[in-house]
Amino acid sequence: MSYHLSPRRFCFRYLEISLLTLLLACSRTEEKPPRPNIVLIMADDMGFSDIGCYGSEVATPNIDRLADEGMRFTQFYNMAKCETTRSALLTGLYRGDERARSMGQLLRDAGYTSIYSGKEHFSGWVPEHCYATESFDRAFTFWASTEYFVPPDSTFRKPYILNGRELHPSAFEVSQTPFYQTDAITDYALRWMDTLVVGKEDPFFLYLPYHAAHYPLQAHPEDIARYRGQYLKGWDKVRRQRFERMKKLGVIPEATQLSPPEGNINQFRGHPKGDAAIRENIPLYRPWDSLTPQEQDALDLEMAVFAAMVDRLDQNIGRLLTYLEEKGKLESTLILFLSDNGSCPYDSNRDFEYPPGGRESYRTLPAAWANVGNTPFRYFKQYGHEGGGHTHFIARWPGVTEPASLSDQPAHVVDILPTLLEAAGTDYPAQVNGETTLPLHGQSMLPILRGEQRAVPAYILSGFTERFRMFRQEDWKIVRVNAGDWELYNLRQDPTEMYNLAAEQPEQVEQLVKHYETVKGSFPQED
Repeated sequence: MSYHLSPRRFCFRYLEISLLTLLLACSRTEEKPPRPNIVLIMADDMGFSDIGCYGSEVATPNIDRLADEGMRFTQFYNMAKCETTRSALLTGLYRGDERARSMGQLLRDAGYTSIYSGKEHFSGWVPEHCYATESFDRAFTFWASTEYFVPPDSTFRKPYILNGRELHPSAFEVSQTPFYQTDAITDYALRWMDTLVVGKEDPFFLYLPYHAAHYPLQAHPEDIARYRGQYLKGWDKVRRQRFERMKKLGVIPEATQLSPPEGNINQFRGHPKGDAAIRENIPLYRPWDSLTPQEQDALDLEMAVFAAMVDRLDQNIGRLLTYLEEKGKLESTLILFLSDNGSCPYDSNRDFEYPPGGRESYRTLPAAWANVGNTPFRYFKQYGHEGGGHTHFIARWPGVTEPASLSDQPAHVVDILPTLLEAAGTDYPAQVNGETTLPLHGQSMLPILRGEQRAVPAYILSGFTERFRMFRQEDWKIVRVNAGDWELYNLRQDPTEMYNLAAEQPEQVEQLVKHYETVKGSFPQED
């Protein structure tokens, strides 16, 4: 028996099916996208221009790949110092207290497997329950700065900690010899990925706070060899070449002025005693052509070792990307890359008996090479000027970030935690164990990652201690050096802080100082 619909019933049936199809399509579009895996990579003491996609001559093809396939920020800020930046990133707070919560714990509570492999270094206010061993599923850590190669006597100034217990050098499980810290950080991360993540449906959060390229200047000989001699042209020429490349890349406006070369004038950071004739030149800027050939060769080696450390960091990021690709995880992973502050000019050299590079040496960059790292900005790590707290930031999120895109919207490390929580589809808790939490100081960057406009932050803070504090509202910024008077800059008109407007616009300074004091008064106070 055949079944026949009348024309009228056919029309009704057609409309019914069409409406049902439309409703199903709408419901699918309203479904939340799958929660991404999250990889957060932090470099140490690398300036705005120290990677290829921000103008450097150092080979960083894997970091550059993140930029090619994601978004680069051109106005991203940190706290200008290792421990203050890492504290703000971990908690989403410029300053907190016992009520602070760790992103590792928050994401773990949201169903993420959380892994921490790398450097720990926090301000005194960060509670112990936020530390890696307390708030991540697995943790390989060390405190502050330490050597890259295992010291010859196997005695660490600061020990490595594996899941809460001190790790003796004889117990290291690494894939490459000789032991090199940057490689080991990646080794432990990938080993835990194998055991905790691969084959599991739950998303993961991998935090990789590397130590590179923080002093001491130590690197694999083969990595150093690739750069030896490249810096004999001198810091003046290298800085100018980076500056021109940055304009072509679009990471600075075409009209940007290159700030004059400067030495380190920090009055509160001294240097070790001894070798006075050598040490007196380390904070200074000197024209390259004024140096002897012997000095130029020694300084070429210093910068070659630094470049090698950046290169090795990039190699390890390449190892991670290859691993994620092979395991089918790369396209479902949000990857963020940033640095904790600008390049470091400080004399922490222990002695000058050994040249930089090997395990027996403990050497640092001079201010003039650090000035190159912070091109085109003024000053260095710790400073509230742009060279201290304005560094690179890259986000790669397939299907969300537009490949090879740039954003000039201001953002800060305190924005990272709310961004990750929103990406993970979870909220910051109002209370934990009956105790009210501190409100986050940042705001999600997801609108920026999607290519949309985000509300301008109410303020941005940086600079290490009140001696070098920076406070920014929209285009205006106040900053001080060595606890001196407030300087005033308009960053839209003058991104490299060439023209101090404080004397011309005292009312603007007064208004910003008043706002800053109000903000500072709202933070938990020191004991």
